[in-house]
Amino acid sequence: MTISKKQRVTLFLNPSLLKHAKAQAIVEEVSLTTLVEKALSKYLPKETILKKTEI
Repeated sequence: MTISKKQRVTLFLNPSLLKHAKAQAIVEEVSLTTLVEKALSKYLPKETILKKTEI
């Protein structure tokens, strides 16, 4: 990922999921931020198109 600017966010996660994610980040020797970015990049489609519908 080549994004140089980052934005702080607040998430509410299940404590066991967060613990698992932190442990995996340690295993992969990456930050929790990097782990979450990688997971979201794999999960999300490459492009999202939103269209405004007229009523």
